[in-house]
Parts: sequence; structure tokens; C-alpha cells
Amino acid sequence: MPQLRRDDLVIPDYEHLPLGTLQHRIRALSQEQLRDLIAYEEAHARRVPVLEVMQQRLKSLEEGAQPSTGDQTFTPEAPPAPRGGSPVREAGQSPPSSPPPHGDPAQPGRPKGDRPV
Repeated sequence: MPQLRRDDLVIPDYEHLPLGTLQHRIRALSQEQLRDLIAYEEAHARRVPVLEVMQQRLKSLEEGAQPSTGDQTFTPEAPPAPRGGSPVREAGQSPPSSPPPHGDPAQPGRPKGDRPV
């Protein structure tokens, strides 16, 4: 098998995907595409959880499972869009605070009531 380059892979950015997203994306791959991805992973990062997910899917395909027709751009673990509210703007932030004019803020002085007369 010729040396695979990252750009030649069917999922070129798979190294940056969360494991759940990768598991979803490989469901649409054929046995040959999955073998290429496994070979690339074994030659580079050798991440055990990633290899286990890919090898389990390959085993399922070899036992008769069919590739799904899913969307390769779908990301089930993408954060949901923000609901309502407004973004924080510079005008809405509190003014910068400065340290007390004297003393250590971690060791405040005694209250005035403790002063000897």
C-alpha cells in the first residue's frame, strides 16, 4: 500500500474530531476507506480508543453491515447555538478595579471599635 497523506484521506480532519463524532463519520465509509484510515492512524498517532472504534466498525462491515448514507459534515457533539441574551460588550463590563490604597487586601485591618482610646 502506498504511503497515505493526510489530504488523501476520506476524512482529512479526523484527528481533531471528538471520538463520538468520529464514530458517527466512519459509519459512511466502505471497508477499503476504513482500512486506509486505520493504516494511517497506526502509522501516525496510534491512539488506542480511535483504533478500537475503527476496528470495531470494520469488523461490523466484514460481518455484513452496510455503510450508512449519513452526512460527513454532521457534528453531533457541536455545542448548541446560544439562546437569547446578548453578548458581553466592552461597554457592559465593569470598570477596572484598583487595589486598596494601602495595606494587604488579604489581611484587612481591625475595625475602629478595637482602637484603644
